[in-house]
Amino acid sequence: MKKRHPLELLIEQGEHQQLDFKFEVSDSKKIARTLSAFANTDGGRLLIGVKDNGAISGVRSDEEYYMIEAASEMYTQPKVPFEARRWTIQGKTVLEIEIAPGAEKPYRAPDKSDKYKAFIRVADENILANDVLVLSWQKQLQTNGTLLKISKPVERLFDYLDAHSFVSITQFCRIGRINHYTAKNILSDLIAMQALYYDVIDKHIVYRRVST
Repeated sequence: MKKRHPLELLIEQGEHQQLDFKFEVSDSKKIARTLSAFANTDGGRLLIGVKDNGAISGVRSDEEYYMIEAASEMYTQPKVPFEARRWTIQGKTVLEIEIAPGAEKPYRAPDKSDKYKAFIRVADENILANDVLVLSWQKQLQTNGTLLKISKPVERLFDYLDAHSFVSITQFCRIGRINHYTAKNILSDLIAMQALYYDVIDKHIVYRRVST
């Protein structure tokens, strides 16, 4: 039996949270959003020279690599490191870009208005991270840790999550009887402490309790 090419096995997975296909790279700013999303989530791979349907088109020149390099060097803050590998398959060259989960979150890239925002990877899409996530990542980088006071709003939150699988920030404001600013700070504290984690439902970020 003929041994399958490792790239074929990868392409067969289809696009998902940790794998993205690009026919070509024509916009370093746009690709920077994908680098940001992978680094802010679970890492991933970009296959350049592969169409959305998995067909191998190949890259045309070294320009593709330099576009990725420009995305990393010029359009991500902090810079998102990557490793590149070239594959030759069916007489064509495919560029594999591997991004590890980042240690310096949040990683930001220009949005469509050229404002630097943090992105996360959800299934095969890049979506904007919200203020809660950005704040939680900033708190995780603090060397003095996070101190959380078990207040009434926190008690109400945990009581709610004992009976429900997730909560949105709007729901937390209501059940905790607090404003958005306070809710954002409490939720980010709990994520930084790994007492909560975020999930995405219909492109809306919600929060779930970490099971013990």
